[in-house]
Amino acid sequence: MEIKPTPAAMPATWVQYPPLESVTRPNVETAAAAFYLGRQPQTLRVWACNENGPLRPIRVHGRLAWPVAEIKRVLGVK
Repeated sequence: MEIKPTPAAMPATWVQYPPLESVTRPNVETAAAAFYLGRQPQTLRVWACNENGPLRPIRVHGRLAWPVAEIKRVLGVK
């Protein structure tokens, strides 16, 4: 019997994310934003804490939500 890890237990690099151009949600979680930006999730958390990164998240019930429009702007994606 093979035991497979659940998506929550997988590192962000194992999770498949859709191309940024096809994302229609207004915000994404930290792991997805880090994937699109080519950074580690902890880097984005430091940006949020220090408020010194190229984009700022919004906080929803204590969690960080990264605006997709801002990620696209930073990366130059339409």
